[in-house]
Amino acid sequence: MKKVCFLGGGNMASAMLAGLRRAHPQVTCHVIEPFAEARARLAESGAVLHECAHRDAVAGADAVVLAVKPQVLRDACAELSVHLQGELIVSIAAGTTLATISSWLQPADSSAVYTRIVRTMPNTPALIGQGITGVYAPSALATADLETAMTLMRSCGEVLQVLDESMIDAVTAVSGSGPAYVFHWIESMIAAAEGVGFNAIDARRLVLSTLKGATALAENSPESPSLLRERVTSKGGTTAAALAVINERRVQQALIDAVAAARDRGRELGRGGG
Repeated sequence: MKKVCFLGGGNMASAMLAGLRRAHPQVTCHVIEPFAEARARLAESGAVLHECAHRDAVAGADAVVLAVKPQVLRDACAELSVHLQGELIVSIAAGTTLATISSWLQPADSSAVYTRIVRTMPNTPALIGQGITGVYAPSALATADLETAMTLMRSCGEVLQVLDESMIDAVTAVSGSGPAYVFHWIESMIAAAEGVGFNAIDARRLVLSTLKGATALAENSPESPSLLRERVTSKGGTTAAALAVINERRVQQALIDAVAAARDRGRELGRGGG
């Protein structure tokens, strides 16, 4: 890759820019961002900044990343479309299907269908190169285009290719929104630690170290998370007492329902819901 253009300069675009700087420092990045405050935050990113879409921003780009919120994607695509000449489009917008994006990128005076589009969903740990991105590409997409998209997203961490477009909405709900669920758990555990007497610094250290260690153990152990949990849980012991409360409050079912709600909201946004 030599050039990548981002339409939108928000949090996810910033995370992807950071990943590209680490993995592919030779790539020239352009960002189209209408808001001065957002451009100011990107001033030290090394990217070429543009207030509005124009041909120079996208010309010669290996990929143009749609990184605006779903609610404004239609208008952003309309502004962008007149400057495109068939460049590969990589969307990170939740809920918005390839067919919809294609229709929005089709100039009013043209009957040509825009087909060079890949749909993806990264997450914010991309900022430190530890994200995971779901990728969906139609079967007709050229292999080289798919590889470009995969290379782009690998700069942010791991990549999971799905073969059914509807699964991108599921990726959004699990890993796209997933960091927020984890941060919420961390907040709650820190509050719980403070509630049993630890100061804020020690509470944070205990919780983050526990999370880091347990995650590493789950990653490196051949045993399932269920079995690992059982090994920590002695009958009648302290862990059993804690898990009894968690099960009584139906925390697992709440999380299952939350992921389904995130998936459904993504689909609603894709249909134009506010």
